[in-house]
Amino acid sequence: MIHIQEVAKQVYDLAASDDPLAPLVKEALDVIDEGLDACGENQVSISFNGGKDCTVLLHLFAGALGKRRPASEYTSPIPAIYIGVPSPFPVLEHFIQDAAKDYNLDLFYCRPPQEDSIETVVTPAASAITKGHDYLHPLPGPRGVGKAKGGEGMRQALEMYKVQFPHINGILIGTRRTDPHGDRISSRCPTDEGWPRFDRINPIIKWTYANVWTFLRQLNIPYCKLYDEGYTSLGSTYNTFPNPALLVTPSANPNAPPLPSASSIISPTTALTTVMSNTHATPQLDALSPTDVLSTYISSTHTKSAFSLPPQYHPAYMLKDDHLERAGRGLSIPSVAV
Repeated sequence: MIHIQEVAKQVYDLAASDDPLAPLVKEALDVIDEGLDACGENQVSISFNGGKDCTVLLHLFAGALGKRRPASEYTSPIPAIYIGVPSPFPVLEHFIQDAAKDYNLDLFYCRPPQEDSIETVVTPAASAITKGHDYLHPLPGPRGVGKAKGGEGMRQALEMYKVQFPHINGILIGTRRTDPHGDRISSRCPTDEGWPRFDRINPIIKWTYANVWTFLRQLNIPYCKLYDEGYTSLGSTYNTFPNPALLVTPSANPNAPPLPSASSIISPTTALTTVMSNTHATPQLDALSPTDVLSTYISSTHTKSAFSLPPQYHPAYMLKDDHLERAGRGLSIPSVAV
């Protein structure tokens, strides 16, 4: 278990330093402090789903609490809520459990009654070229699970949480500007009409994808190992795959270790442009998955023998373009310029 006073020294020292990340860290800590003052120190919870953004936020939250609490109170649990998704990654759930122990979270695991209302999409099928190994962990069971829905399941989860913990008035959320609907919110705002009443506190709203990874790696903070396998945005196993932008181009020797050079990263735009020019008169985006596009591109530009092994991906922190962060989610093809 970590000592939140040690975390406090670490993050507040960083905020007061000349490090390029310091202004963002200081601003995030200020937003957390303001939320604690407005809602009450013991009446603020954190939404923690094990993702990279929530992991950053949890460390900052622990530091802010550590500055306020005397050392004798370091074992006081930190209120937290985990809103589950359908078919979660087991490795992600294990990481959440580990983090809950390390940070002494009073973690409420909330699975709404309408579980499939949180996040359900059609999973891209495996392609012949990679022999069923399109993704690092091939998924068993049915592939098609309906249209994506999210708001109702989230609302139900928060209603359950409010009933169980009526004293909680504010929830820290790891939303950033580049997230869906992230451009519509501020660092602190109430929930929408018709939802359980909470202050939504968004301390890292101005952080970029690169800022998140700089913070995690610079402070040596443990994170879910899926990110080291090419995943850049995590959700349900139904719609979450390694990011195609991080696919390692195989060398002539398939057993050679991949070299993390920029030239070995296939751009989704490059792959999509090649496929469209060779196979489509007009883009059929609703029928294409990132895997379909990359498989077609690979089959037209590489020998099949090079793909006798499952594809390899660079780690998430190597992604340089924030706009490609969600390129491994669902069926949509990212629209980017390179």
